[in-house]
Amino acid sequence: MSFVFGPIPSRRLGRSLGINNIPPKICSYSCIYCQIGVTDSMSIKREGYYSPNDILEEVSSKVKQLQEASEEIDFLTFVPDGEPTLDINLGKEIDLLKSLGIKIAVITNSSLLWDENVRKDLMKADWVSVKVDTVDEKIWHLLNRPHGKLELQKIIHGIKTFASAFKGKLVTETMLVKGINDGFESIKRTAEIINWINPDRFYLLVPTRPPAEKFVEPPSEELLNTAYQTFRELISNVELLAYNEGVDFSYTSDVEKELLSILAVHPMRQDAIDEFMKKADADKSLISSLTKSKKIKEVLYNNNSYYVKNIRR
Repeated sequence: MSFVFGPIPSRRLGRSLGINNIPPKICSYSCIYCQIGVTDSMSIKREGYYSPNDILEEVSSKVKQLQEASEEIDFLTFVPDGEPTLDINLGKEIDLLKSLGIKIAVITNSSLLWDENVRKDLMKADWVSVKVDTVDEKIWHLLNRPHGKLELQKIIHGIKTFASAFKGKLVTETMLVKGINDGFESIKRTAEIINWINPDRFYLLVPTRPPAEKFVEPPSEELLNTAYQTFRELISNVELLAYNEGVDFSYTSDVEKELLSILAVHPMRQDAIDEFMKKADADKSLISSLTKSKKIKEVLYNNNSYYVKNIRR
């Protein structure tokens, strides 16, 4: 098991070294737009999956490798192929990683923020992103497909409680999907709640990578512009992320291992794959070999070719 991937180019965090602290694919949601696919194991029970010291050891080793190669790292980011707050050792891992002197980020779907212990763990981070795709119960079930025991209003109040006490940088993100949560009334209500949460920055996103469900599409440009303007009326610090993050993925040693670690949580476009292989001075036949052995697969989305790790072999 590899806990680390990247650094990858992040639209929000610059050069982000990813930490995968959850086994695939354990999550409290099974979002229709998820780039990792449909959730295999739905859960809201926090458990200890890996040793915090093992995670520290691997991250430390990777950071040292990257620093020796003069590679920049802006954040150590908990962004696994599941929900990071399901890891009961998250707070301990953040404490241990602080010794490396690099800012720590957590990207969460917010579903466990009603839990005081989850909020305490996230307080230790420097930067936290919380998901607020909708505040409408019916749309929430269609879009995020939550665990049956979750309650949307409890989650929203948990986010507000966390936001009022968090000393680091808090951002929210809302993914808009065509025909699901891109209607005016839905957007207006979501904007009101985000204004109430009062984040440092609000990100409005659209699907840019292959989603879990084939019917998922980004809203039309007209609807996206309407949504942006609606949010701007209430929230000044809105940023629209409707583009890919680029091709600047890092390579340091084992090309196959590093490529599979990235693809486990982050589909890569063909041009990013080509650039990665060039940087690693690797034979392009590796992609054919990994595809043939079903370790990875090619997926078409929005007229672009992507590669993803094939979890179900």
